[in-house]
Amino acid sequence: MRIYWNRLQDRLERLRANKLFETFVIFVIIASALLIGAKTYEETSRFDIIMRWLDLGITLFFLFEICIRLAAEKRTLDFFKKGWNIFDFLIVTASLIPIDDSEMVLIARLLRIFRVLRLVSMIPELRMLLVALVKSIPRMGYVALLMFIIFYIYAAIGSFLFESVDEKLWGNISLAMLTLFQVATFESWATAVLYPTMEHYPYSWIFFLTFIFLNAFIFLNMMIGIVLDVMQKESAAEQLESGEGEVAEIHWMREQMVMMAEQLNRMEQQLGQVASQAPKENKGE
Repeated sequence: MRIYWNRLQDRLERLRANKLFETFVIFVIIASALLIGAKTYEETSRFDIIMRWLDLGITLFFLFEICIRLAAEKRTLDFFKKGWNIFDFLIVTASLIPIDDSEMVLIARLLRIFRVLRLVSMIPELRMLLVALVKSIPRMGYVALLMFIIFYIYAAIGSFLFESVDEKLWGNISLAMLTLFQVATFESWATAVLYPTMEHYPYSWIFFLTFIFLNAFIFLNMMIGIVLDVMQKESAAEQLESGEGEVAEIHWMREQMVMMAEQLNRMEQQLGQVASQAPKENKGE
């Protein structure tokens, strides 16, 4: 019985790692997302029965797929040692909530929406992007703090200088910060903010251009640089783990060079010992 179960686990492991199976799972996830989107149109109400059966089939397939991944593990607890496996398990089990119950229908629909996030766990490139984004948040926090300081200073200056222009925009520091946020996003800021202010203060463009230069060109590029730096490190770590890629090749070459250097050192030591013993032997003769 144990031998049969080990053979079954090996087959399930090969099925789980099969590229066609992974592609089909991705296809089902996309189909699930399209099905959820289709339900938002009134025209699809006449296909309500068909869509319910499709939703049931997708739910059962996800349950079948997660069972395969669980059974393929040599130890079941090993499955829950990976964060992405826990994420998939929670999404699948949460989507088992029946959607026909009137009290749970909203929660069930919301949980089914999150099944689209399984694309992140299925595609390694998306996983790397998400991990890089999460790891860059602490470093981005310092940049965000500096941005807040600049926002606060400019908002205080704007509320002092431009309050007479428009109290709805510059009446206090909180309104001024919202106005500056509109300026930073370039959302019709020229006609709504810049030109009315320049009618009263012709040189106010200096205030807005310096603010835009700091936020749009310096801080934004700093944010992008942080994310790119973390992504580069994550990509290098993934290549080292998989043993493929330029970083892995460079790491392998360094290891080989270190091994060769150690071998040369040992050869030099042995040659030195032989050379030191040779004169002693000659004297003995």
